Amino acid sequence: MSGRQRELEFRFLAEPADVNYGGKVHGGVVMKWIDQVGYAAAVGWSGKYSVTVAVGGIRFVAPVRISDVVTVSAKLVHTGTSSMHFAVDVSARDPGVDGGEDSERLCTHCVIVFVALDGVEGRPTPVPAWTPQSDDDRRLAEYATQVMALSKGIEQTVARYREPEG
Repeated sequence: MSGRQRELEFRFLAEPADVNYGGKVHGGVVMKWIDQVGYAAAVGWSGKYSVTVAVGGIRFVAPVRISDVVTVSAKLVHTGTSSMHFAVDVSARDPGVDGGEDSERLCTHCVIVFVALDGVEGRPTPVPAWTPQSDDDRRLAEYATQVMALSKGIEQTVARYREPEG
């Protein structure tokens, strides 16, 4: 597994085209960044084309402002047969403030799940297994499975709501 990429980080500036009328980055733009880093991390782990199947527990904690240096980081925290769960953090800092790591603020966090697909029929294909090595790894793996279990509960509630009464 030494060639597998477990963590990935994107870093860039928040641009004028990313912001809403309030001068903050659109939540949809942040979600796009999350999907992009998640995709690259999933392909880096599995070596296969991968698709997003779920995003759970997304929280917008603080705004990203125009011209902030944005860091979007993904860390593999759980694997299934063909799925990969990544904890994703979006943080930002003002590039003009000399505060180092202390000036960086967490803006958004979530768990995103990708499934690897084969190159022939587009069907789920096995991914390399990942096993937690540390207490922190075990904590993150448990967190990811709990977040996705909550998301499934919401999905089931929505499905029941949409069923016609009869």
